[in-house]
Amino acid sequence: MVSFLRALLYGAGGVVVVGVATLVAFQEKLVYVPVLPGLPRSYPMTPARLRLDYEDVWIRSSDGVRLHSWFVKHDPPVRGPTILFFQENAGNIAHRLEFVRVMMQRLHCNVFMLSYRGYGESDGYPSQHGIIKDAQAALDHLTQRNDIDASRIVVFGRSLGGAVGTVLAKNNPDKVSAIILENTFTSILDMAGIMMPFLKWFIGGSASRGPKVLNCLVSSPWSTIDIIGLIKQPMLFLSGLQDELVPPSHMQMLYSKAVEHNRNCRFVDFPTGMHMDTWFSGGDRYWRNIQLFLDQYVPEIQQCKSSCKVDDDDDDNAHSVKFASLSQCNVQKMPKM
Repeated sequence: MVSFLRALLYGAGGVVVVGVATLVAFQEKLVYVPVLPGLPRSYPMTPARLRLDYEDVWIRSSDGVRLHSWFVKHDPPVRGPTILFFQENAGNIAHRLEFVRVMMQRLHCNVFMLSYRGYGESDGYPSQHGIIKDAQAALDHLTQRNDIDASRIVVFGRSLGGAVGTVLAKNNPDKVSAIILENTFTSILDMAGIMMPFLKWFIGGSASRGPKVLNCLVSSPWSTIDIIGLIKQPMLFLSGLQDELVPPSHMQMLYSKAVEHNRNCRFVDFPTGMHMDTWFSGGDRYWRNIQLFLDQYVPEIQQCKSSCKVDDDDDDNAHSVKFASLSQCNVQKMPKM
């Protein structure tokens, strides 16, 4: 009996050791999947295939990595909003073109699609610290363009992209007008316990109860749950309740944490939405909720200015009234669906 228990203990220990070794050796390959199995790294198509007007944009991150992006322009041209889109962890930006095409049709916006380092035609290798730099470079590029309304930049992130967008919004409260998160996880630490259940007792985010002794081994923790409460911009949470990869409870936890500190949060769930098809299965209701969110929190500046009537000779008064008008535009109540 003692020998059996000892063998069982050794076996369990061996499983843990193998799991830890796998985590350390392959964690970046589990978190970042630039190339889908059986497919080349190159783009299967460009926006031109869908008759979208676009330009190739090459930018450099602060550490010198050369990044490729597409700036997809609404036709006819519009001044805003401009959606800064951050994709999921697998594949490249070309795999999201159909979604972007419908987004532009429904929301009448421009879309900037960033290829993270190591993805698509971008140089380098993906990592959390690197991708955070990539996202900042994309936002800095947009704020310097003269063909968009830089005051109406909205971050949209799905899954990993939501984690990326959350960090960017927190770091740039004056440049990002609002953020939309779809099917995003609380942290990679929590996801590790879901992907490898035997690790859940040793690794996890702030929402986990385990001892978390292996957290230090994770190089890309993406702890969105620890950042979400620091964001001051309006936030829209879109959750597919049939998500087969990220438990829908993660989105609920993110929303609950955010709304404790930010009154301008909205949560919408979609009963049949899965991880990748929530936008499709949600249909008109999906796009209508996004449009209402944008109308409320990212309105056209001209609409706000038109409500301001001030004496041109009183510059101080003019500035005060203008600021008040813009604030009023951002606190309208969202119509009920």
